[in-house]
Amino acid sequence: MPPYKYKNTAGKTLWYASFRYQDWTGETKRKLKRGFATRREAMDYEREFIDRQAQDPSILFSSLVKNYMEDMKSRLKPTTYENKESMIRTKLLPYLGNLRICDISPIIIRKWQKTMMDDFNFSQTYLRSLNAQLSAIMNYAVRYYQLASNPCKMTELMGKSKADEMKIWTVDQYQEFIKYEKKTAYRVAFDTLFYSGIREGELLALTPESIKDLDLLHITANFQIVDGEELFLTPKTEGSVRDVTIPHSLYQELKEYARGMMLRKTDRIFYFQKAGLISEFHRVTERAGLPPIRIHDLRHSHVSMLIQMGVPIVDISHRIGHDNVSTTLNTYSHMYPGGQANIASGLEHKRSSSPTENGDETSEKENGENGNENPDSE
Repeated sequence: MPPYKYKNTAGKTLWYASFRYQDWTGETKRKLKRGFATRREAMDYEREFIDRQAQDPSILFSSLVKNYMEDMKSRLKPTTYENKESMIRTKLLPYLGNLRICDISPIIIRKWQKTMMDDFNFSQTYLRSLNAQLSAIMNYAVRYYQLASNPCKMTELMGKSKADEMKIWTVDQYQEFIKYEKKTAYRVAFDTLFYSGIREGELLALTPESIKDLDLLHITANFQIVDGEELFLTPKTEGSVRDVTIPHSLYQELKEYARGMMLRKTDRIFYFQKAGLISEFHRVTERAGLPPIRIHDLRHSHVSMLIQMGVPIVDISHRIGHDNVSTTLNTYSHMYPGGQANIASGLEHKRSSSPTENGDETSEKENGENGNENPDSE
């Protein structure tokens, strides 16, 4: 239906859109929207609204995305939703928003990939995340909007799933860093990150109740700010709810610091936000003349330290809050010293101890070397 003119209480001429549509239950409803400055704006609103009700491949990518994000909002944590929305709004919609999903071909996706790779200085892992996000939206279209197939599956992947090199600090480098931190709150915070391996959001969610006897930190929450609102969210995964042991000296320092702040049991121990923590970390890193790393790399540095100490991978996985040991292995297997050399040495040992020609055989099972005994051996 065409848009209509009206005058508001101040006598200004505006436009409104009034039309009928079918909702997802099949019921016919009337939609009325006022306040448009021009006739074109009212027409565009009606066209987009009707388009979003479509359940076929003629829907515009921009309309599909709005429906997709509405569907995802109740299924995702606020921080995950915010990151997803930002990625889509800035990296997908400017290039694909005006296309019908049925017109987004593999060659168009290739051109979009080329733009992302050539025009921006994105990391390889971020490029892979962009590719995965677009593919997820197109899978959504296949499942719910009758799109014949996902064109992303007919193009090569963009970026890499893992960074080429994980940047970490040694214990000596960290100890050099902390010499230059003169602010007590930040010094205790950085020590807690390095010697516990917890995430930054978990650190900022710590309260006096989190500091338990027996030198334990009880991790139950993840502190984030979304749209200016401070939120205590559930941890990243089920395995993230855990108790983490820390050095006794750090335990005492944390208790003393919290006591000195005169905090209630449920107050946050560290009053700053993540942005402030990151800024201070970069300032002190530069002051100490150390190779720059991300603050999250203190967690990787912690794992590296545990590996060097010979801590079993199962214990490391539980400590850092991974749900599966396989996740820990996939992330940190390259840190194990002499990996390929140890394999070659082990194979040489097996080869040299193989059965002799005179038939003197001893089964591996009798020697307690049955590969099925260790579920992580594969």
